[in-house]
Amino acid sequence: MKIEQIYTKCLAHAAYYVESEGEAVVIDPLREIDSYFEMAQKNGAKIKYIFETHFHADFVSGHLELAKKSGAQIVYGPTAEADFDFHIAKDGEIFQVGKLTFELLHTPGHTMESSCFLLRDENGKEIALFSGDTLFIGDVGRPDLAQRVFSDLTQDKLAGHMFDSLRNKIMPLSDEIVVYPGHGAGSACGKNMSKETFDTLGNQKKVNYALNPDLSKDEFIKELTTGLTPSPAYFPNNAVMNRKESLGFDDVLKKNLKPLSVEEFETLAAEPDVLVLDTRHQNDFVKGFVPNSYFIGVQGDFAPWVGTVIENINQKIIFISEIGKEEEVIMRLSRIGYDNVLGFLNRGFDEWKNEGKPVETLESIDISEFEKQYTSNPEINILDVRRAGEFDSEHVKSAQNLPVDYIHKNLHEASADKTYFVHCAGGYRSVIFASIAKSKGYDKLINVEGGFGKIKTSDVFPKTEFVCPTTML
Repeated sequence: MKIEQIYTKCLAHAAYYVESEGEAVVIDPLREIDSYFEMAQKNGAKIKYIFETHFHADFVSGHLELAKKSGAQIVYGPTAEADFDFHIAKDGEIFQVGKLTFELLHTPGHTMESSCFLLRDENGKEIALFSGDTLFIGDVGRPDLAQRVFSDLTQDKLAGHMFDSLRNKIMPLSDEIVVYPGHGAGSACGKNMSKETFDTLGNQKKVNYALNPDLSKDEFIKELTTGLTPSPAYFPNNAVMNRKESLGFDDVLKKNLKPLSVEEFETLAAEPDVLVLDTRHQNDFVKGFVPNSYFIGVQGDFAPWVGTVIENINQKIIFISEIGKEEEVIMRLSRIGYDNVLGFLNRGFDEWKNEGKPVETLESIDISEFEKQYTSNPEINILDVRRAGEFDSEHVKSAQNLPVDYIHKNLHEASADKTYFVHCAGGYRSVIFASIAKSKGYDKLINVEGGFGKIKTSDVFPKTEFVCPTTML
């Protein structure tokens, strides 16, 4: 028996490859499927099934291309509906893979078709639970995402289904089994997931609030639905894409990997419906960039931030990257369905600069300079663009909180006529914020390098601390 967790940090996503006696199953594959196929080929195995725990909202699945390439059967749980051929499994249905068996457990709550797959060895012993977005480590799947696609499902109704699924299907299972979830910390599919990517069910029964046997159904629903923040705008689009036939990654790459000369790039950049995306490191971006570019560095949580601040999934995009990173940018855009890429600047930003084209910069200062500025004038305007929960936990006393997640809604709360010192936690999100704001006429922004991570080590700034209320009942 072979169990491989393939974890993609950018999306905090876990896919799985399980193999026995020359047969294999892939669970919740990403859109680029070569790694799964190559894993099977290397081991001389045939992929028999592709198990999908639900229709994903946070990424575009590779189930269709993987099925075409491997001949595997796609399996979803009860109530699933899609525009392609797949097997609708019954609750309790058994799937044989080599000497192993998988039992589908229908666990509605995150979505109505959500299902887990219980793995047993050749002796019938329960080994692992592939729980998708039903059960995370430290949390469970939020119940408000499906309702954005299907209006007849309220989040309270789905939360009630989740309570029943956990009590009737998950909690009776053996404490010794290993829980392998679909996501970890950083995913927007839950509220408070652990950084751990697997755990025993027994330990989760002790520490996961959702598995607290003393919670009533009403208390559970209230707990699960309290504190939910809006999900990224692309989620409903991905949920719909995963129900339909869509281009495989190889076709997306062929279509979008188009080098553009400086002249071609400049012409497209002037079009009002084309967005220039700069994916280099923030330290390079601040030193010089194409006017009106959005910065989202590919070295960070690239795809989720693209889906958060570029609200139109069909947005026409041209991009700049480090030389050699072009395919990676297209791959990571395609993971969330941003397929309308018209090309990239050939030979990178240096080519643009060498041709004498207009270049803008973003003033960026280190912590020592920030300390000097604050010491000389404690009334300076400070913008903290971290999430509200981070801000409430600890922040510079005089700072204003404008989370970059909602920049298109909250930017008006800042004045384009004022100078602001902008920071996040480490320096990545602040440059995203400043780049977008600058493209909208906010020209007096100063980025604070190292963000709050550096600021909190300083004795210069008075801080106000808040203790976040616990979510444990």
